[in-house]
Amino acid sequence: MNKARTYNILNIVTVIITVTMFFSCNDNFNQVQKIGVSENEPIGIAENINLKYTDSGRVTANLLSAKMFDYSNSDFPFNEFTGGITLYVFDKENKKSTVVSDYAIVYDKTDLIDLQGHVVITTHDGNVLKTEQLYYDQKREWLFTNVPVAFTTKQDVINGNGFDSNSKFTNAEVLEVTGIISLDD
Repeated sequence: MNKARTYNILNIVTVIITVTMFFSCNDNFNQVQKIGVSENEPIGIAENINLKYTDSGRVTANLLSAKMFDYSNSDFPFNEFTGGITLYVFDKENKKSTVVSDYAIVYDKTDLIDLQGHVVITTHDGNVLKTEQLYYDQKREWLFTNVPVAFTTKQDVINGNGFDSNSKFTNAEVLEVTGIISLDD
């Protein structure tokens, strides 16, 4: 009887330990993947990028960059283009507009793009925007900045201390205008 009782106690203890081990284990697959990878270090680096975006078989954009760092392992994921970017955007009639900057960051969670350093946008119809920093909200398709800009149209060069526009430049507005503008009577 004593031997059976000891055997039952050992079985109960074994079951308790096993159950405790199973309940103490969590699904930490993402944490296991991050072992050895600091959130301050990129999870990937790409060089000499030539990325083409298509829609229904038609090229809508072509992104060129010397170097990109992928921080998608961060709590606030982003991609950093330290080698600058050149972006060609094609409309439905295949007319090309160009975006150039020395540096760019694309934030994944907010769909915000931060362009910095010698930012120049040249539209297919000849408008040119120059500034040192420009934000692009991908969800709203909206461009904006609050730093000095020079906006050149066919008739004028408009300088100001800010800029707001949709992505097609159909309602572009230079803020705090400091240049000379010609007006139609």
